Amino acid sequence: MLLIIIAGSVVGLVMGLTGAGGGILAVPALIYSQGWTMQQAMPVALLAVTVGAMIGAIEGFSKKLVRYRAGFVMALAGSFPTWLGVHIAHRISQYWLMLSFAMILLLVATRLFIQIRQHGANEHERNTLANINANTGRFDWTPKTAAVIAGIGSIAGLSSGLLGVGGGFIIVPMLRHFTNVSIQGAVATSLFVISLVGMIGVSSALMNGAELPLQLSAIFVATTVAGTMLARRIVSYLPAQIVQIIFILLLSGVASSLLYRVFA
Repeated sequence: MLLIIIAGSVVGLVMGLTGAGGGILAVPALIYSQGWTMQQAMPVALLAVTVGAMIGAIEGFSKKLVRYRAGFVMALAGSFPTWLGVHIAHRISQYWLMLSFAMILLLVATRLFIQIRQHGANEHERNTLANINANTGRFDWTPKTAAVIAGIGSIAGLSSGLLGVGGGFIIVPMLRHFTNVSIQGAVATSLFVISLVGMIGVSSALMNGAELPLQLSAIFVATTVAGTMLARRIVSYLPAQIVQIIFILLLSGVASSLLYRVFA
């Protein structure tokens, strides 16, 4: 029980700080603490991440950080890939699922590290495919912008259903790479999308026979929400680059842990 409380609190803190990482951390935490398979851990992790993301998104709306139009486009584009990912996950062995998860995490961490080195000095010199208009504070919605945002949503949705995560570890770095959204805006928008896509993922998992242990799920969700609320109070005081470094370290650490488990 204590392990569940600690794991849920840490998951919430990480998700609130980075806009991602909740499911990335939640799945291994449940695997290690409860001895579950990845397939057993995924629906519980996704439920906790979804509820926690809702709380974080509400806070983001209050600060006008959420790009809700882009969020709805990503969620809509990710709905079918989420459903597809759930079906694929039930047909892949534990070994390949965990190995794929770890490799994706390392790839994302590498891309984020390169991004910091290339663009950390001057945020405004980045060449991006979709841009927020400085006068309106909103995206300039062109066909290219819509395609970029929908593409991010599709990839995030597939990862959500396949890996039992919210997709934020895809959304945040891709928004930062392909658009000029600030790190704070990317985090808040990611939490909004996670809450929308996560609901679809949880529903799909339940319809495919997934079981949610009521007591453990309730405790895990409650502690995740508490951690998220605390983190959202802290994040406004942290520099953007520090948040990204925390994210990179998280991705690398969890990937290494999963690889050790796969090959041990």
